[in-house]
Order: sequence, then structure tokens, then C-alpha cells
Amino acid sequence: MKIRNIAIIAHVDHGKTTLVDCLLHQSGLFRDNQQVAERAMDSNVLERERGITILAKCTSVDWSGTRINIVDTPGHADFGGEVERILSMVDGVMILVDASEGPMPQTKFVLTKALRLNLNPIVIINKVDRSDQRADQVHDEIFDLFVALNANEEQLDFPTLFASAKNGWATADPNTPSEDMGALFDLIVEHVPPPNVNPGGEFSLLVTTLETDPYLGRVLTGRIQSGEVRQNMSIKALNRDSVKIETSRITKLLQFRGLERLPVEEAYAGDIVAIAGFQNATVSDTLCDNSITKALKALPIDPPTLAMTFSINDSPLAGTEGSKVTSREIWNRLEREAEGNVALLVSRTEDMNAFEVAGRGELQLAVLIETMRREGYELSISRPRVIYRQDEKTGERMEPIEELFIDVDEEFSGIVVEKISARKGELTEMQPSGSDKRRLGFLVPSRSLIGYHGEFMTDTRGTGVMNRLFHSYGSYKGPIKGRGKGTLISMAEGKAAAYALWNLEERGPLFVGPGEKIYVGMIIGENAKGQDLEVNPLKAKQLTNIRASGKDEAVDLTTPIHMNLDKSLAYIGNDELVEVTPTSIRLRKRFLDPHDRKRQSKQVEAAHP
Repeated sequence: MKIRNIAIIAHVDHGKTTLVDCLLHQSGLFRDNQQVAERAMDSNVLERERGITILAKCTSVDWSGTRINIVDTPGHADFGGEVERILSMVDGVMILVDASEGPMPQTKFVLTKALRLNLNPIVIINKVDRSDQRADQVHDEIFDLFVALNANEEQLDFPTLFASAKNGWATADPNTPSEDMGALFDLIVEHVPPPNVNPGGEFSLLVTTLETDPYLGRVLTGRIQSGEVRQNMSIKALNRDSVKIETSRITKLLQFRGLERLPVEEAYAGDIVAIAGFQNATVSDTLCDNSITKALKALPIDPPTLAMTFSINDSPLAGTEGSKVTSREIWNRLEREAEGNVALLVSRTEDMNAFEVAGRGELQLAVLIETMRREGYELSISRPRVIYRQDEKTGERMEPIEELFIDVDEEFSGIVVEKISARKGELTEMQPSGSDKRRLGFLVPSRSLIGYHGEFMTDTRGTGVMNRLFHSYGSYKGPIKGRGKGTLISMAEGKAAAYALWNLEERGPLFVGPGEKIYVGMIIGENAKGQDLEVNPLKAKQLTNIRASGKDEAVDLTTPIHMNLDKSLAYIGNDELVEVTPTSIRLRKRFLDPHDRKRQSKQVEAAHP
């Protein structure tokens, strides 16, 4: 059977996963009356909740005697590690672009990597059924983007289809809808080349993804680069430096059929397969015949730019809500995560109960934390911090710089430029983007954007769209003004009293409600003034035997601000932590005891007079 391997590249929410759902149905994989969940490829719970694709996944459909392996890749730059690995096992890419929004930053991010690998793209302009579609203009913008990314002549001569994945059709003319996706299936078969592999050689495969199965153990997925492989065959694993890691027998050989992985007896060069049986082999290793001595070339991965400290939960409420609280359990979990996610680095610190986790961005690390808390872990998380470098020639301190793209109503563009300029951002472009909107481009230090998103949404009244992309390491831009407001810190332990909270509301917005568990050193709200303030949220109303002349004053509380994980990580300062448990997210001071806090503050002042 003929094989075509293709990846789908798109910005968040441009319809990529919906398109895959449509292709699965129209290939005859499901019966007409079969109930299949929408966004079937987003199988991860967090993916469904956030509406984004986090993990690269593979599916397979048959069309006119050709097996088409389709890889659904993440659109967010924080999960670029997934994208880079997956591109090494496909022979073509499908660029999916919204007919209204046009090419966006994450489209650019992944497309850059695809063009460098000499993959020839197919362009699909999706959502042409929308009233605000501008398909022809978007087509020109895509061509301009290809030129800007130094695409070669063959890549610039890309075929284009216009589609409505939601309604299940694709056509060469945006003004004449078709009945199905037949034009897209045919284009994939015609335009994407067969796998560039060596059928007659000895077996070799580059591992691109790793997962753990409760029944099969470690499952390694990749494309067979040469030869063939069979169930129970004895093969070995080589690392990037061609050093043998282990030799093992294949206990299970699996291939993708629709949304399922089915066991097969053998597979051939060009097939995408999953192999079980190895104990130590991981992503970027080569699985191969015992006679091979040189590993397959693996793509370099962009370095992490952001780090957080994950430590045990040492608050007074530790162990009351989670089942996995020890440093050993946390370290083992982080090690497992780093094995399968090459864009993540974990390391021990001087403190035996704390570990440094470095990744691409706040979203990537927030997803890991959210996954761990749902698995029963309790953690304390530090404020995100950027990873600095030193210039080898000059010794100058270098920091990560990001490209920031903002789509905003014209009336808010002034305040956005002002705020980002104050954060050492440099305006690089400003152009209209239709419907009284402007697209602003900046080069901004990564640390400037930590905690900015909430302020940005307030400034633009929830209408602004912000996208960021790692650009390069640049010269250190100097100090940047911090949060500017203090916190309300509990000086008592127990359950918050409504009367006490009512009296504290005039100090600033609160993060807790009546009846919630409170402890000494926990942050219960924001002080409108610049300094931290210790308060008693347990103080009840004094009762007397003298009846008031009128009706007692009713306690009418404002709804507290719900500090979810993303908000909390963006809010905390350097001397604060986020306490994460399966049921709660709390903000706290790093040092709970007020005397310890004063002592630490004096030490910091002495070190930085």
C-alpha cells in the first residue's frame, strides 16, 4: 500500500483538530450513525478544557489505496518541542490558516521549522463560510510570509484549497463550496511525496515521542527510516552520540488505524509505528538492527527560557488534600515528564526538597503543574524567572527576547504601547488589521511579560489578543518595575470570618471567602497601597447583651477574586509561592513566620543596598 505522512500546522483555534475530525469521518472510518466525540484528537482532559492541542498525536486514514498518516501538532509555541520532533517523521505539511485572522505568530513559528526541513506545504484557508472572511487577502499574506521566511521557489509554488472544516468541505474556489473533502484527500496524495526511506537497508527508526502505558510499559513512536521490523525481533537503542543504551526484544509492535493503535506482526520503511519493550530508550534515540553502529541525526531543540522551582508543600495544611506529598514522589514524577518532553529540563537544587524545572513558557509549565495536581500531588511553586546567559566573547549578561504580536481595537493601542514601552519593549510594527483593529509588533524581554496578561486584558477590556514567540537572546535591558501593590497577609490560623473580611474589603480586593481555611503567612488579598500588611481575617464581631436600637448591620461581602493557577503564577512576587493541591490553590509568603520574613528582607537589602 502507498503511504503519505503529513503534519498539520496551525495557530491556536484555527480549526486544525476540527479538520482532522472531518477527515476521519469522510474517509469511512466511522459508520454514519456512530457517535464520536467532537475534537476526537484532543483526548487529553486539559486539551478539552483549554481548547488547545498540547500533545502531538497521530492518526491514519485510507483513501483510494493510499494510507495517509496525519499528525495533529500543537499550535502554541510553548509546546514547540512536540512540533520539532514530529516534523522529522513526515514528508509534507498542511498549513491551516483562518480566513479572517490570517497567518498568526504560531503559524510562523512552526512554518519556519518546516521550511528549514525542505518540506513542501499545502495551504488550507479555513472558515471561508464566515461573514468576515477575507480569503484572497489572507492568501497574499501567506505568500508574503513564505517570502519573509526565505522559502525556496518550489515551496513558494504552494497549492491552495479553501475550506470549511466545520461544514465538511474543501474546494479550489472559495465562492463555490463543494460537497466533501475529496479535493483535499486527492491533493495530499498528489502533492506529498512518498516517504524518503531505504526499504532494502537494515532496520532503523528515530524515536519522536514517548509515553507510558500501564500494560505495555514505555511505548516509543517514530517513522521507520530503513528496513523492516517484526514482532519479537531483537534490536538495540543508540543515543545521539551513537553509544549503545540497551538491547531488547520487541514485546509489542503497533500501528495507527484511525484513532486506535492496533498490534501488527510486521511493518516496513515509511510506516509510523509504536514499539514496546525498552526500559531506558527515550526521545531522540535511534532504535535499530544490532549491526548498525551510527545513530540517526536528531533535530536540535530550542533551549528553555523560563524556570520555576517546584518544592514540597510545607504549609500548615500540607498533606490534608493530596496523596503525593514527599520530595521523592515529586522528583520521580518530574523525571518521568522530562523523559518524554525534550523541551523540559529538570534538575536538583541545594535544597533537597526543591527542584528546578525549566521550559519554553508559562503555559507549558502551568499545564504540567495542573496535570500533577490532578494526579494527587501537593506542591509549592515559585515565581517564574527567565534563564540568563553570558556572552562567550564579551562576558555580557544576555536575556531571552520575545516577539510579541498584539491585535487590539484602535482606541486601546495607545495604552498598550505605553505599558509595553515601560516594560522595556520596543515597537517594531504597527498596521491596521481590519474592523478598526490594529496589529502591533514588539521585541520584549521575556521577564517583562511575566504577569502582564491580566493587566493587558483589563486595559483592553477583554478584547485584545496577545501572542508571543521566542526571538533570540539579547543584551540585558535593565531593571523593570514590579507589581506595585502590596498584599494582605494573615496573622492568624483557622477559618475566615465574614465580619473580619467585610472590614478588610476597604484595604483592597480579597482572594478568599468566609469559611475558607487560613493560616499564618497566607496571602488573602491585595493591599491597595504599596506595602504588605498583616491582618486578622478571623476576627469575629464582639457580642454584647445590649440590644442595638435598630437592626444589626448586615454583612454584605463582595465576591472574592478567584485566583486560578495561571493568574496565581502571574501574580506572585519573588518572596511568594503558590501552594497547589488537588482541591485548592493558595497564595502564601515563602517565609510564613513574620520574624523570618523581616530577617530575610534585611538580608536582601544588605545584599542590594
